[in-house]
Amino acid sequence: MKIFVYIVECIDGSYYTGVTNDIERRISEHNAGLDSDSFTYSRRPVVVRYVQEFDQPEQAIRAEKQIKGWSRAKKEALIHGRFDELVRLAQARNK
Repeated sequence: MKIFVYIVECIDGSYYTGVTNDIERRISEHNAGLDSDSFTYSRRPVVVRYVQEFDQPEQAIRAEKQIKGWSRAKKEALIHGRFDELVRLAQARNK
């Protein structure tokens, strides 16, 4: 079974990170506004900015939690594939 961690950009420019086993369905659900209590409900439409596939649900959940704790700058480095910047930002925070 494949499981995905994803980052979407909301209409207000904020980012939302989630995990799902069906990325197309989940993005459709975000944009349909099925849950009025969800973070993305009042920030629709959302656009997918990053997706990573995992084989193990535990790995995906761990990655999702890690990314949710990151700064906006770290999320943007990940989205844009700037891994050197991601490392630099992590090192700067750990000093």
